Amino acid sequence: MEASASLHAVRLVKPSVELQQAYLLFYTEWMASGEDIVPWVVSRDPADFAAYVSFLLGAEEEANTPEGWVPHTTLWLLDGNGRIAGAVNIRHRLNDKLRESGGHIGYGIVPSQRRQGYATALLEQALVETDKLDITDVLVVCDSGNIGSERTIRNNGGEFHSTFTEENGNVVKRFWIRRSEQA
Repeated sequence: MEASASLHAVRLVKPSVELQQAYLLFYTEWMASGEDIVPWVVSRDPADFAAYVSFLLGAEEEANTPEGWVPHTTLWLLDGNGRIAGAVNIRHRLNDKLRESGGHIGYGIVPSQRRQGYATALLEQALVETDKLDITDVLVVCDSGNIGSERTIRNNGGEFHSTFTEENGNVVKRFWIRRSEQA
C-alpha cells in the first residue's frame, strides 16, 4: 500500500523557502477545508513566504519571543514524494496557559492525508526533538472529542492526566509522555 510505504520515508524538516510550492499546496488545502488549523502557526498568512519562514526559524530564539510566549520550533512533515503532510509546533517550555491547555507539542495533518499513520509518525519524530531540548516529561493535549488525536497520543506513550475546560467551554484532555528513560 502506498501510504504505509511512504510512512517509512516521512521526516520532519525545518521550514525553508525551497519548500514554498509544497507548503502552499498544504496551506491552501487546509484553509479551503474550513477546519480549525493545528498547529496555530499554519494559519499565519504565508503571502511573503521568505518572511514567514524567517518568523518560524526566529521563533526558536528567546530574544525573538514576545512577552507571554515561549520559544518554539516548527517543523514540517515531508512525505516520500516531497509533499508536506503535516506540521508540528514544539514549545521549548511551558507557561501557565500551555500547562493548562496547550502543551509542549501541537501538531496537525492536512485533511487529505489523515488516517494513514502520518500523525503517529509525526508525533514520534517530534518526541525525538523534545529529547534534544531535554524535555523529559512532555505534555500533549487534544480536544476531548478528538478520538484520532487521543489514539495518536496514546500510541506514542501518552498517559491520561486530566481534563481542562478552556474559557470558551472547550474541554481538552491532557496527557503526559514520560521520556526520562529514553533521553
